[in-house]
Amino acid sequence: MRARLSSDTVTTDYWHLLTDGRVQCDLCPRFCKLHEQQRGLCFVRQNQHSQIVLTSYGRSSGFAVDPIEKKPLNHFYPGSSVFSFGTAGCNLACKFCQNWDISKSREMDTLMSRAEPENIAQKALELGCQSVAYTYNDPVVFHEYAIDTAMACRQLEIKNVSVSAGYVCEKPRAEFYQYMDAANIDLKAFSERFYHQLTGSHLQAVLETLEYLYHETSVWLELTTLIIPGENDSEAELEQMTQWVVEKLGPDVPMHFSAFHPDWKMLDTPPTPLKSLLQAREIALKNGVRYAYIGNAHHKAADSTYCHACGELLIGRDWYQLSEWRLDSHGACGFCGAVCAGHFADKPGNWGAKRIPVRM
Repeated sequence: MRARLSSDTVTTDYWHLLTDGRVQCDLCPRFCKLHEQQRGLCFVRQNQHSQIVLTSYGRSSGFAVDPIEKKPLNHFYPGSSVFSFGTAGCNLACKFCQNWDISKSREMDTLMSRAEPENIAQKALELGCQSVAYTYNDPVVFHEYAIDTAMACRQLEIKNVSVSAGYVCEKPRAEFYQYMDAANIDLKAFSERFYHQLTGSHLQAVLETLEYLYHETSVWLELTTLIIPGENDSEAELEQMTQWVVEKLGPDVPMHFSAFHPDWKMLDTPPTPLKSLLQAREIALKNGVRYAYIGNAHHKAADSTYCHACGELLIGRDWYQLSEWRLDSHGACGFCGAVCAGHFADKPGNWGAKRIPVRM
């Protein structure tokens, strides 16, 4: 049972005391070893009185209602709205971070919005959201806040969505994902060099999370790779990545290839050309990935969903706006009857591309 130490601080379960008096955080494979009052790389977990506490509980960097496709999740109740929020901090050190003002914040003033888990669930219900997304920064670092919110959502029959880099240890991973219904995991690249040099983490831990989610849970899984020119866009790496996905996870896990824009510590790297995204998508399809998409770019044909059996258009997408819908009430192709992998309602949602900030 977690203890509430203050309005925004709770004790955590994943740590142990070292012989030299420091405390090791065991939440993620970074294993930060902290002196009294020292914070981990994530900034929001701290050694207080020889135990690790979460210092951002109940405090958020903001709330908004988004289209589910923005997470991105194209096969999890398309067209529905999702109540999105995050906190501050991150357990990775990505030099290309597109959300660095939140994930790399070292100012608790970033967390201007306050909401208890029950408040979030109730607000999502009031706004007609089918799910709540733990996003903007990685929910790994606000593990306890996310789980308590997910439990409150389940009581109201609201689904839970995680948007994460998947860099988490085995025991907290199992605890967290028992409360999730869907996840989009950033598979940032397929080389240890990239993970070590550009994110300060390691590839193998992420691959273990992907295999765990697919083989040991019922969580709906989709993957996102930010294609960065000169770093992870070679044909050889994309071949290896997509072949691994099909071999280890199967052909039905959707892959999203998104465009990079210069940000944070990689301002001199050029934006991703559209042709690189389309090439990545074609490689994935060639290697047996049934559902491959591009992101952060306008290309309806590459954003839409096609039947893996007959090739007909099933769901038309233009940015986040749905158009054609050719699935029956069982999620099967209206032309040949092959089942499209995912979770679908009888009819598509009509949220569209709207993003609405929410005040709590």
